[in-house]
Amino acid sequence: MNVGFFGIQFSFGLQQTAVNPIFSFLGAHHDELPLLNLAGPVTGLLIQPLIGAISDKTWSPRWGRRKPFFLIGAILASLCLFVFPFSSQLWFAVGLLWILDAANNTAMEPYRAFVGDKLPDEQLSYGFQMQSLFVGAGITIANFSLFLFQDWFSVPVVEGANLCSTGTEVIPVIPTWVYYSFFLGAIMSIGTILWSVLKTPEIPPSDEELKVIKARNNHSMMHRIFEPFIEIYQAIGRMPLLLKKLAWVYLFQWYALFVYWQFITPMLRTSLFGISNEDVAKFDGIMDACKSGAEITTTDTSFAQNIQSLSEQALAQTGLMNGTYNLVTMLVALILVPIAVKYGNKLVYVGSLFLTGLAMLSMPYISDKYLLLLPMILFGIGWATMMGIPYAMVSKVVPEERRGVYMGIVNMMIVIPMGIQTLSFGPIVKNLLGDSAVNAILFGGVFFIIAALLALRIKPDKEEGLTFNK
Repeated sequence: MNVGFFGIQFSFGLQQTAVNPIFSFLGAHHDELPLLNLAGPVTGLLIQPLIGAISDKTWSPRWGRRKPFFLIGAILASLCLFVFPFSSQLWFAVGLLWILDAANNTAMEPYRAFVGDKLPDEQLSYGFQMQSLFVGAGITIANFSLFLFQDWFSVPVVEGANLCSTGTEVIPVIPTWVYYSFFLGAIMSIGTILWSVLKTPEIPPSDEELKVIKARNNHSMMHRIFEPFIEIYQAIGRMPLLLKKLAWVYLFQWYALFVYWQFITPMLRTSLFGISNEDVAKFDGIMDACKSGAEITTTDTSFAQNIQSLSEQALAQTGLMNGTYNLVTMLVALILVPIAVKYGNKLVYVGSLFLTGLAMLSMPYISDKYLLLLPMILFGIGWATMMGIPYAMVSKVVPEERRGVYMGIVNMMIVIPMGIQTLSFGPIVKNLLGDSAVNAILFGGVFFIIAALLALRIKPDKEEGLTFNK
């Protein structure tokens, strides 16, 4: 039942690693990256809880309850992934990101609820950690494909080539080798979702649930449109204490994760490949002159070629690092279950957040591309925990018949911090952090440590669940 997560997360892996460098290739400066990523939090905030609530009240004997939503999402995501590398303008790539993120969010929350629907309580931890395994597998292959395709298919720099000719990759367009990862992602997205749809039957709703669904279908269209919003509002008002405390942890955790995904490649361009902000400004000036038809000197041509080549290597290094931490996620996802049983979900979760914070704090100080893989081991352990343990804790304290809407609310707790980050971090990095991608990564590491301290406030599952009906 979890195979489809591979395709969904292959798509998310490309979003995490390749989309921001693509924005940079198309001319975006790194302090603009947070705002350009606004699609993620906005579509997540609007779509996931709504789709989760609607899927709770949906049933078709032929198509099921959750499957229609993640199938539609996978089809749209596949189309977007196929078109994305053909973006020639920044505005076009940003627009496609909005559609791609909406499609992935349409698939994601019904899929998580689908896993919860199928499993008894004693198997929820294993089910959601198995989800983490496929999440890790999808993002791992997506990232390693970027690293390998850059090595196999990148166009070598031709000394003395005409900078402004269309026959070189010096002009800041998306490198051809990036196309192949997106094409592979398009195939994986629809292929793996189809596997889960065809191979895993849904459990039919009970007679009581069917009565509720039929009664809802008899309501007016306006009532059916506003009902999910009302249900979300009511569910938030009756939210278990565990979710309230988790929301504070998520505020810092997901803010920091968005910082990492946006700034890891700009950080590597500086810390590993020595590209300064002044080099980027000079490169942009040469590119603007090229586009305006000005004559470019041989010296400027060589400089721009070198910056372009190093930027592509930084993207490939990001793919290697992100692939490594997701490979670790695959390897440790199921191992964490008996550890969580023995020591408790809370202790495992707190420890993983500390490890992730330490990983981010160490990255800017490592100048060897292979030694940079060591902090990714810690990051991978943290990511495995973040993608499994919180969902297992939540599933145990929310009513089964409202699991879809509460999984949507959990996603709201993810995307709201992301929204805050996209709106606030551009000015922060530009005015308070010295316009430095290195400082941005250090900032994210501090936020992970704060998240770990806040996670210490979470109490055992059963005790937190008692507050639901109060």
